[in-house]
Amino acid sequence: MQDVTIVGGLGNVGSVRNMLVRLGFAAEVSEDPDRVRTAHKLILPGVGAFDAGVGGLRERGLDVALVEAVAAGASLLGICLGMQLLLQGSEEGRLPGLGLVAGRARRFAADGARLRVPHMGWNVVRPTRRSVLFDLGGPEQRFYFVHSYFVECDDQADVTGVASYGHEFVAAVEHGRVLGVQFHAEKSHRFGMALLKRFAES
Repeated sequence: MQDVTIVGGLGNVGSVRNMLVRLGFAAEVSEDPDRVRTAHKLILPGVGAFDAGVGGLRERGLDVALVEAVAAGASLLGICLGMQLLLQGSEEGRLPGLGLVAGRARRFAADGARLRVPHMGWNVVRPTRRSVLFDLGGPEQRFYFVHSYFVECDDQADVTGVASYGHEFVAAVEHGRVLGVQFHAEKSHRFGMALLKRFAES
């Protein structure tokens, strides 16, 4: 079992840490690029706008630290905006993302009462292949979403889970040791706890 370092400053870090501690894992929140660079297991939560998220990482040197940590063999899990920051970019902003997963984030097309944006609430996630985060043979899994943008991956092999809101969209990715989930695992009760446990033990 390895300690988990949660990258601070961009999201609901307290809830992520509390859930990991409740599960029995040692978890720390850090905005220190040196600590992030040398971590073995990292979580990047995120809420808000894409450019603000990228800018916040850049200001503290955390963008470079995260890329270097992954290059050194660390596992990285992006949550919500944190997953989108793993990409090359987003329609929401102009700044490039971390570029750890090939793809971009696109905005849901609102359609009056039929499809309201943001997509908010509980939704079923269907695993598409074996991955660190999901049990392919397990029961139906539901997670809590709040987002206006969805991920499009250049390589469908990176997709590990999908959900539907107006159309099917990517709910989870895995590229090597870089993973991401569009939903808020820390707000998803027993399903989120099981997912974070699988990541922390991987």
